[in-house]
Amino acid sequence: MGRQSPTLLRRLQRVELAVRAAVAARRESDPQPDDPFRGLYLSDEAVDAALAAGREPFHPWPGDPADASARASAGSGPAAGAGPTPAGAPAGPEGTGRDPGPDRLAALARAAGLTPLDEALLLVALAPDVDSRFELFYGYLNDDVTRRRPSVGLALRLCGLPEAAASARLRLAAGAPLIDLALLRVDSPDRPVLSRGLWVPDRVGGWLLGADAPEPSLVGFAEPVDAAGPPPPGAEQLGRSGARLAYLREKPGGSATALAVAALDQAGRGALAIDLPRLAADPQAAELATVLVREALLTGAGLVVGPVRGDEPWAVWSRLTAGEVPVLAYGTQPWDPSWTAGAPVQVDVVPLSAAARAEAWRAALPGPVADGLDPAAATAQFVLGAPAIRRAASVAVQLAAATGEPVGAAHLRAGARTQNAAGLERLARRIVPEVGWDDLVLPPATLSLLHELAGRARHRDLVLREWRMRPGGGRGHGVAALFAGDSGTGKTMSAEVMAGSLGLDLYTVNLATVVDKYVGETEKNLERIFGEAAGVNGVLLFDEADAIFGKRSEVRDAHDRYANIESAYLLQRMETFDGLAVLATNLRANLDEAFTRRLDVVVDFPVPDEAARKALWDRCLGDRVPRAPDVDLGFLAEAFELAGGHIRSAAVTAGYLAAGAGRPVGMTELIGAVGREYRKLGRLTLESEFGPYLGLAV
Repeated sequence: MGRQSPTLLRRLQRVELAVRAAVAARRESDPQPDDPFRGLYLSDEAVDAALAAGREPFHPWPGDPADASARASAGSGPAAGAGPTPAGAPAGPEGTGRDPGPDRLAALARAAGLTPLDEALLLVALAPDVDSRFELFYGYLNDDVTRRRPSVGLALRLCGLPEAAASARLRLAAGAPLIDLALLRVDSPDRPVLSRGLWVPDRVGGWLLGADAPEPSLVGFAEPVDAAGPPPPGAEQLGRSGARLAYLREKPGGSATALAVAALDQAGRGALAIDLPRLAADPQAAELATVLVREALLTGAGLVVGPVRGDEPWAVWSRLTAGEVPVLAYGTQPWDPSWTAGAPVQVDVVPLSAAARAEAWRAALPGPVADGLDPAAATAQFVLGAPAIRRAASVAVQLAAATGEPVGAAHLRAGARTQNAAGLERLARRIVPEVGWDDLVLPPATLSLLHELAGRARHRDLVLREWRMRPGGGRGHGVAALFAGDSGTGKTMSAEVMAGSLGLDLYTVNLATVVDKYVGETEKNLERIFGEAAGVNGVLLFDEADAIFGKRSEVRDAHDRYANIESAYLLQRMETFDGLAVLATNLRANLDEAFTRRLDVVVDFPVPDEAARKALWDRCLGDRVPRAPDVDLGFLAEAFELAGGHIRSAAVTAGYLAAGAGRPVGMTELIGAVGREYRKLGRLTLESEFGPYLGLAV
């Protein structure tokens, strides 16, 4: 066995000294130390001795310096003339006889609306947690040594009231602040009322004694939040309104939490942010809601509750709105009056203006940035609130520090993308753009329209919000485009390039997760996608859009009627969408004309001509693929009328053939790959097209 640590042995000796001192103190105060039944009952002599004893503790080791200074300033108990602590009044910390916190108790009484009787009942229940002698007193008075907390009847008697006083008993029943706010607990509901025990939760007792550690059971459900940065518009008015219940309806890019926290700060309160979905999902949600209100009451904070989804139990709302603690809820949907008994003050939280967003970026980036960089302009296409801007700026600073560079536009955009919610990835496939404008081989007119579309995304806040070019009608501030063209003409790649140029991610909607054979389910799936996309800074791509954005038809049966309802829903939803959406289709004629009116840009992707095909062959082979001397890109472009997607597929196939043969890519591999592509397309390999290479198209 290893040797024992001398330091540990010395510390154990100090524990032994403490035990010896405690035994000596116990014997000095015990009038019958040799009683064989001691501990099974309480004699009158033992109670009298406890009443006469002071609470001067023994200190076998130094303890906390703050406690020592407190003892020095307060004297040494009875010897200093303070006299024993009066019965019925709890002793202060370290037995000094001081009140455990009269200011806090008075503040709690004011905040919770406690009556003097409530305060007295609270003190009676708190006494055993402050002075251990009260366990003995209450056991004696309860005539049961095992019951060391006051009963309801005993508490009423100690307050000078008859046990049958109905008005006094109601102060310990549901509907009274002591009970509804969980400041006092009543146990053993199966017992008669007067014999039920009273106790004060540890958090309440600790707070009254000066401890500020938060309630452990609230970890994961709530956290204190401090106001940061300049207050958002409307915070001062909301804070001064004194509203006890408010609902902040958040628009995409709005900062409801920042507004709520700033409003509470303006009112001189802290903020306790509550994760409402997690709270509502907990089996003990109602009980936790009560504890949350109590925590806000103790700390002088208001509750910032959200995001509201509308499926929260009514009991949660009734508990959260009990008492006088301000509750500022937020969400994206309209408020339902049935959620709470009282009507809230309703406020629409709109996105930051361009000037406010620029100020938020300047405040969040105190360090050096790249020369000539305007953070607000570099991120104009992102819809972010003030808190999201601060988090994005923090990420950008870290990314720049990792490369040893000043903060640049790429760092800012990467930081902004980290603020995207993850919900959309469960409904659509996320693509991180890896191509740029130089990778596109398109006619000038098509490229011009794509640049125009990117410009609309960058400047939509200025044009639509500040210049109000799309007012009224509940219209959204989104940008929608249609990419129409044959398969392989570059529609998806163009959407990726546009997203990359804006610093955004591309989300491709999987139609298999959208279309449902059951009536109404397709609309629900689309609503989930649109709802999630509104909170994401990205480009939403509906590939093969004619499958869900098709024409409405004459109603001949129930199927036609429900198909038309689906299309009508999509027409309305596109009108109110606030994001960036691209619809891609091979069959433009199949789209409903009403969709075309709601589109900002329509881009036609033609089949590439000979010059474009040659550029595509060269681009798809790239500069890393070894080429044989016989490669004739001019012949490939002239002979084979293929779209860009087919050319890319053929180039990749040629690469595999060359790698398998262990040689550079030559005409043998390229012609063979084209032949395979022809067979995939169901086209014949004619001598007029393949010419002298016909034999290689195997």
